[in-house]
Amino acid sequence: MRWSPKIEVPYKWELIILLWMAFFFNQADRQVFNVVLPSIRDELGLTDANMGLIATLLILVYGLLVPIAGMLGDRFNKKYIIIISLIVWSSATLVTGMSYTLIQLIFLRSVATGGGEAFYSPSANAMIGEQHKNTRATAMSIHQTALYVGIICSGYLTGYIADLYGWRSAFYIFGGFGILLAVILYFRMKDTVIFKKSKINSDTKKGINEVLSMFFKKPTALLLTLAFAGMNFVGIGFITWMPTFLVEKYNFSLARAGFDATFYHHIAAFVGVLAGAWIADKYAHKIVGVRGLVQMSGLFIGAPFIYLMSKSDSILIMYVALSIFGLCRGIYDSNIFAALYDVVEAPFRSAATGFMLTFAFIIGSISPFILGVLKPTLGLSNGIAFLSIVYVFSALCILVAVLFFYKKDRIKPELIQVIS
Repeated sequence: MRWSPKIEVPYKWELIILLWMAFFFNQADRQVFNVVLPSIRDELGLTDANMGLIATLLILVYGLLVPIAGMLGDRFNKKYIIIISLIVWSSATLVTGMSYTLIQLIFLRSVATGGGEAFYSPSANAMIGEQHKNTRATAMSIHQTALYVGIICSGYLTGYIADLYGWRSAFYIFGGFGILLAVILYFRMKDTVIFKKSKINSDTKKGINEVLSMFFKKPTALLLTLAFAGMNFVGIGFITWMPTFLVEKYNFSLARAGFDATFYHHIAAFVGVLAGAWIADKYAHKIVGVRGLVQMSGLFIGAPFIYLMSKSDSILIMYVALSIFGLCRGIYDSNIFAALYDVVEAPFRSAATGFMLTFAFIIGSISPFILGVLKPTLGLSNGIAFLSIVYVFSALCILVAVLFFYKKDRIKPELIQVIS
């Protein structure tokens, strides 16, 4: 009898693999539109403002629905919330390839895609928090790398597919694979933790008003949310218009613009998010507020490189600035939710994640539209350069949180009662 070794992956890490794949398609499907934006605009006879409006409404719908998603994630089985979310946004992506009017694009991209995506992050991040205690930042950062890889792969593949077969084919392919992944998740993911009422949540977990009250009693949570809103404003505006910026300024093809706008930035972010997570987990018990300090450093250092990236006439300098901006963005991303969970008790983390996301994405949603409206008069170069100021604002919010509120707001090790 031959012996064959069997390698078993602990479920907490298998969960990261499964959620990584889901988050990959979450971001890849969103990026498809950004890459083929010029082709859709020209074929359907739309304006830059129209295209910015579509991107803005997607983020706005996402932001409006994500707090509802967070509340549901604290009350129901997160596994099924994630699977339904994946099916909805993937189906909407697939059908977007059949669009011929602005109204159809708004409904499929803004309402259906944005609405479907809204229900993913609160439940997914709360699930990771349930399974990972001492490895929280590391696990969340690995999950976060799916954002970068999804955007990079979608950026190149979408441009390549669009150049060969037309922009509609890209929506069909990415949407179809997302639906297939939902079937895999159904069979591999386990049911999730449902919290009993306890001393922690007996008085507060009665409705949205009580949860909001708990959330807004934490100045650290509010300042982290404000910082995240600023970072999101920058990130959404950048990722929406950067491919178009490269097409118009450097005469790149769609494939090259889609690749270059995403690859260098997000490969560097991949390195930054893992490095930031390693530092935060290593020193979390030694330096008060280290997660926030890591985030703040990424924002402060990254700000001047946003300006340089947009204003330089040298392609080489643009690439270097784009990469360093990405590295710093990854350092910030490494502790988005890990820092929040330092001040929010476990039974409320899905809802808190939802509230953080809704504010950040509502604020961030206006960025593509603003840049689209200003583009004919000020140009994309000046619009993107302005984003560096927003990065500095976000860094200052975190600095205030760490200096004045973190010690009071941070939670003690929680005692969790669950229904198995």
